Amino acid sequence: MAAATGPSFWLGNETLKVPLALFALNRQRLCERLRKNTAVQAGSAVVLQGGEETQRYCTDTGVLFRQESFFHWAFGVTEPGCYGVINVDTRTSTLFVPRLPPSHATWMGKIHSKEHFKEKYAVDDVQYTDEIASVLTSRSPSVLLTLRGVNTDSGSICREASFEGISKFNVNNTILHPEIVECRVFKTDMELEVLRYTNKISSEAHREVMKAVKVGMKEYEMESLFEHYCYSRGGMRHSSYTCICGSGENSAVLHYGHAGAPNDKTIQDGDMCVFDMGGEYYCFASDITCSFPANGKFTPDQKAIYEAVLRSCRAVMSAMKPGVWWPDMHRLADRIHLEELTRIGLLTGSVDAMVQVHLGAVFMPHGLGHLLGLDVHDVGGYPEVSALAEGRTGASRTWGRQGDFCKCPSCHLPRWPRPCERWGRAESQSHGPAEAQHMGVVWSCPVCSSRPTPPGHAHGLSASVHTRARAGVLLTAPVPLPGKPRGKPGPRLLEPRMVLTVEPGIYFIDHLLDEALADPTRSCFFNREVLQRFRGFGGVRIEEDVVVTDTGMELLTCVPRTVEEVEACMAGQDKAFAPFSGPK
Repeated sequence: MAAATGPSFWLGNETLKVPLALFALNRQRLCERLRKNTAVQAGSAVVLQGGEETQRYCTDTGVLFRQESFFHWAFGVTEPGCYGVINVDTRTSTLFVPRLPPSHATWMGKIHSKEHFKEKYAVDDVQYTDEIASVLTSRSPSVLLTLRGVNTDSGSICREASFEGISKFNVNNTILHPEIVECRVFKTDMELEVLRYTNKISSEAHREVMKAVKVGMKEYEMESLFEHYCYSRGGMRHSSYTCICGSGENSAVLHYGHAGAPNDKTIQDGDMCVFDMGGEYYCFASDITCSFPANGKFTPDQKAIYEAVLRSCRAVMSAMKPGVWWPDMHRLADRIHLEELTRIGLLTGSVDAMVQVHLGAVFMPHGLGHLLGLDVHDVGGYPEVSALAEGRTGASRTWGRQGDFCKCPSCHLPRWPRPCERWGRAESQSHGPAEAQHMGVVWSCPVCSSRPTPPGHAHGLSASVHTRARAGVLLTAPVPLPGKPRGKPGPRLLEPRMVLTVEPGIYFIDHLLDEALADPTRSCFFNREVLQRFRGFGGVRIEEDVVVTDTGMELLTCVPRTVEEVEACMAGQDKAFAPFSGPK
């Protein structure tokens, strides 16, 4: 990143200086989008509310604060309890900060002036939060654009700005969300530099873990080492998500590391390790997975599965470019996995026939990747649900949550997603119960009718990656609501400046294998004797972070990937390796 000429965020030493101009540019981009929207009135003002500090349950122990991502995208403010206002016509910005009591100086440190925050965050004006209603009244905005929309990964509704006296203003809470989401999808040069940095530090931390891991160590020791490196070398106080340090059978637990399985197994000789970890700098995420044998040497079976996943990962990256349909990349990875599993004798028969019954989902029960940015599962992977209501294409992970699956009543395909109640409740708040109910009954089988997402697929660029229960669902032929015209199919295509993960994997998950073996349409492809060899194997996942360029992609992640490179790194050999380079 070029030397910053104005205020910057910087944690000293060799950490990255991030110019606050990054956020001024984001505000400018948002205003430009809004001014092109014919529904936006002259004199409109965007009002965003930042995150609030929280305590641990009923105690007075504070939880480490991390800024709300939409607010951070627009202002880069690290303190809690703030508001931000942007005049859409003039592009001027006002930051509202809390008026702190004198006791704050005793317990929390110096109370800074409004001028301090104006200079620190390069905004046009700073006022106190208890003055927001009076300040806005004096400026007479025609309408306040507030943020309300559903996060298609969590199903939760983002927090809409609210303050005492807001009811006196004309408020619109439907325009802003889709516009700011689209802004966040496409990264600026300055944002890309921060994401390159998060990947650089996180890649280095992964290499340190690979050098340090030894049989007999605890998984949590590797988590600790990774987080220590990211913080001490990169200023990354937060991780992008809970570290996943699965070894042995745990390497097939897609969201391992949670409170019920807290990376607490002892690493055994012969284990395969899947370590999925990413550091976060100034709210910018990274998401990297490395897989390797605990003892530093691949067995023939481990090598076969690892190289199958590596082949699919690199094939996808080679094929990526603007205009590519993401579901095609998932199908490419699935096909390569099936070809490789057939080559090693675990499967037999026609790969085309395996594809028809979605056999790949048995081994990769998650999507191929998701957008990455201020959130590890960044916004914009699926169009707004309102686009569905207008007859346009759309998808939502929240249609397929854990337990929300049944068999197709026609062809009896297992794991057919059905609408989940949580989505209906969330969406009925913004689209009305009639629309939500209607949208909840139109989904049909991926084989015998208009196709939602087949098992394991993610037909958006969203967070349908670690668990089958979180798989996205796409309308390939959008279903109109009553009185709405049917639109043309057209899911999200890759475009320049999107940042996303590519994370294929092959796992041997007992209950999925047992389901497949009990299904005659899929069991016929298995060589049960060879399959038995892989029971308890765990899994392999390779996850890269990439930027879509004008003609291909740029790989941000820099870790050993070939078998030879992994073994050399684990042996402590720091020889140079050549990161994969697809079409630029």
